[in-house]
Formats: sequence, structure tokens, C-alpha cells
Amino acid sequence: MGLGKWIGGWLGWIMSQSILGAMVGYALGSMFDSLFGGGDERIEDDSSSSYGGWQQTDSYENQRAAEGDRNSFLFSLMVLAAHIIQADGKIMHSEMEHVRQFLRQSFGETAVEQGDSILKKLFEYRKEKGEYVWQQQIQQACQEMARQMQHEHRLQLMAFLCEIAKADGNLADVELKALRQVAVNLSLSADVVDQLLHLGGQTIEDAYAVLGITKDATDEEVRKAYRKMALQYHPDRVNTLGEDVKAAAQKKFQEINNAKEIIYKARNMK
Repeated sequence: MGLGKWIGGWLGWIMSQSILGAMVGYALGSMFDSLFGGGDERIEDDSSSSYGGWQQTDSYENQRAAEGDRNSFLFSLMVLAAHIIQADGKIMHSEMEHVRQFLRQSFGETAVEQGDSILKKLFEYRKEKGEYVWQQQIQQACQEMARQMQHEHRLQLMAFLCEIAKADGNLADVELKALRQVAVNLSLSADVVDQLLHLGGQTIEDAYAVLGITKDATDEEVRKAYRKMALQYHPDRVNTLGEDVKAAAQKKFQEINNAKEIIYKARNMK
């Protein structure tokens, strides 16, 4: 069966009570089928070993598991991107362009057009149903994501959402509140948002915020906080999400290391 139909089936299961999920599942299914031709090809194994069949099955199952991780990540990103983009009641070009850039780099220009269509449908759905229904369905969606997605994958999802919110150079209080609420509904700490929003900062204050500690922390607490962040945000933790997401994770990992170096230098730590 086509990849798009497989995604649709997954979404029908994960969001069985949500019109929102069904709508996005159909749109994403169509997007993937048009991009990849609806194929469902197994990985070929040329091995002449008597164990070749087992190796092929294992490779195929690993591929399918990776597809599942990536598809759920993309679904989650599109739904929550629509939520964050409109959190302040405005649809900013810079925030839309951040999502387009991800789709462009990952799947090509066709995906950008279809991604725009998905976001537009979500915006229209929010307006049609009203804020109460939208907020309830976003909460439900996040809770399902929390049950199905790995912790490290949810952290990378939040990192993308924080980047989207910052894309217009102005983070409104209502956007910050929306980000924190999404984090909580994803079974993450609201403090994760503050850490992610300070990534890339060059001040000592930014560095402490990234590691989630204060300037009063002991050297050992600094080391412990860094080790925890490095473990959670290591690029290898998102291998199944694709090279584009892994590259973004590598950038965040470097920014965490930079925060550590700023603090270590200020404290003369080694």
C-alpha cells in the first residue's frame, strides 16, 4: 500500500476521535503519495547467505519503524506549527517561511505548496470551529503525541516550534504561553521552552538559561546539567527522523556545547 495510505492509517489510529487528525492525515497522505509515487518498496538484499531472508526482514522492519517515527514527527510538526503560528492571532510570513524551509530542504518544492495547503486548512478549521474546540483538540493531539513519540523526539519538536515562534523577531507573551502549554501537554517541563529559546545566545545569562541553572549553581551542578542536556539532545537520539532533523539536532547540540564553554570559561573550569 502507498506510503500516504499508511500514514493515513496511522493517523486514523492515533487520532481516531479527532476531525483535526483525520483532516491532516488525509492531506499528509496525499502529499507523501504525490512526492513518492505511492510506492511501498522493500529494501532488497543481495546476500546469498542462508540468513539473507532474515536480514532482509530485519532491514525492512527497521525501515518501517523509521518511517513511522518520521511521519509522526512531520504530522506533529504541521499541526503544532499551525497552532504556534496563529497563537498571537496573526499569520506572519517569517514564521510560515520557517516551516516552508524545512519542507523544502526535506522533500522539495512540491512539499512546500502542499504544506502551505495543509496549514491553510488548519487555519480555516480553527476559525470555523472556534478557540474552545481548537484548544481541546490541540491538547488531545499533544497527549497522543506524548504517548507515541520518544522523549528526545518531542524535545526536537519543541525546538522547531520555538524557532518558528522566534522567526519574526518578536516573541509575544501569548506565544510564550502557547509554547509552554504545548510542552506540558507533551509531557515535557515548561522550563524546556525557556532553555530552547536561549539557544544560540552569547551572554553568560543565556548560557545559564540553556542549561536550566542559575549563576549560583555549583561547578558540579553545572557539569550535571550539561551532561543531562548533552544526553537528551544528542543527534544520535533522532537518527530515525531523517538527516534534515539530525542536522538541526547537531546545530542545537553545538549550541549547548557553546553554552557550556561560556560558563566553563567564566568559572575557569576544565
